Amino acid sequence: MLLAQDLDTIQTKGLPGFRFNAPGAQQPARVISVILPYVFGAAALALLIYLVLGGLQMMTSRGDPKAIQSAQGKITNAIIGFIIVAFAYLIVQILGQILGVGVFESIFK
Repeated sequence: MLLAQDLDTIQTKGLPGFRFNAPGAQQPARVISVILPYVFGAAALALLIYLVLGGLQMMTSRGDPKAIQSAQGKITNAIIGFIIVAFAYLIVQILGQILGVGVFESIFK
């Protein structure tokens, strides 16, 4: 059973072993800030590759409806993926501002 004194201690010092102000507490934000630009770069590279492959497949389809449909599917999926990545970027920026995490604001500058 918790006493009022225990609750005061928890409010002032935090839970034992669980502190937001500990030296390693910012580590996940640092890891994300290092990895995130590479993730977005890889997504941009994948978008470019899928668009080029879809275009090449469409040019070499020779009027085959199945090949044209497959190429259009690749191009459509590449564009949908680009939209998802763009929204992910916006969400990361908005969450960084809402939560006050300064690391997210400086990732792409």
